[in-house]
Amino acid sequence: MKASLSYLFLTTSILMVTACSQPELPQQSMPTPQVDVANPIQATITEWDEYSGRFEAVSEVEIRARVSGYVDSVNFIDGQQVEKGDVLFVIDQRPFKIALAGAQASYDLAAKELERGRDLRQRNSISQEEVDRRLSEFQQANAGLQAAQLDMEFTEVKSPISGLVSRDYVNVGNLISATNATLLTTVVSIDPIHFYFEAGEGEFLKYSRFSQKAQRKSSRTAPNPVRIKLQDEDEFSHTGVMDFVDNRIDRSTGTIQGRAILENDDQLILPGIFGRIQLLARENVDVMLLPDTAVGSDQSRKFVYVVDEENTFTRKYVELGELHTADLRVINAGLETNDKVVVNGQMRARDGMTVEPIDVSLADQYSW
Repeated sequence: MKASLSYLFLTTSILMVTACSQPELPQQSMPTPQVDVANPIQATITEWDEYSGRFEAVSEVEIRARVSGYVDSVNFIDGQQVEKGDVLFVIDQRPFKIALAGAQASYDLAAKELERGRDLRQRNSISQEEVDRRLSEFQQANAGLQAAQLDMEFTEVKSPISGLVSRDYVNVGNLISATNATLLTTVVSIDPIHFYFEAGEGEFLKYSRFSQKAQRKSSRTAPNPVRIKLQDEDEFSHTGVMDFVDNRIDRSTGTIQGRAILENDDQLILPGIFGRIQLLARENVDVMLLPDTAVGSDQSRKFVYVVDEENTFTRKYVELGELHTADLRVINAGLETNDKVVVNGQMRARDGMTVEPIDVSLADQYSW
């Protein structure tokens, strides 16, 4: 037993001496990370501001009954295009024809009585008072005839505008009431079409300052251009102009309503469709552009990484503008034209590290 313990002790000692005598391996140094850097793009651009909104009809009319009666016919197909003056509904005309004939007879009699009375007055056969009474009766008969003619006209319910008609809310054979102004259908104009959107108080003040400095005319007095895209579109392919700005800021939302108008020849756009609008802000503006992917976020602040003259990887906080293209963002403040901004490889380094910058050209990669 003692021999076994002595052997174990000897073996352990030899292993410890052997381990201690091994030479230390040199520590391998981490390679310097490489990052792509580029100067901001210098460009003269047209600035556009972007908002959300919806299309609305220039004219929208609720077609209602103006006389009571039974619907005799419906003269349109649900959803079809109608023209101004087209007869949409016909109300049973028989009682109105009878009333019109009675009013015509009363008018004819009153006219004859007035003519006869004037002849008699010239011969002093009746008094002037009698002539005045007959004149009053004639005027009443004339008013009754015009009312009957108007009611007869109202039995043909016509479209006051050209556009798309909805479905018939009242079918043939139903009784409609002029007292309740029964809604029969609606008609909306399609071409041209309006686009309504809301802009914040800050944007409104910005445009007002531009107007004061003659940098941009007010949309109240000038048809400033707009570009619009639909939900399924990538490009702002629909063009129009501004034609209205509201006269006050909404106190509950802090926004003001604007409106643009555009052609809709193919009738692709219907009232109620959602869209995005770009409104002209300024023309010929000198700006700096960077890829949007180069911009990082630190809570509410935005920053980019730059490499200084000692190749140190550092952070610079910037003030962002709008996206100028799908990839390039306007930088309003925080950068110099000769700054080397990290546009690729930000995840390879940390603040304060030394990096190996590789110069690249943004002009070769992006168009603006």
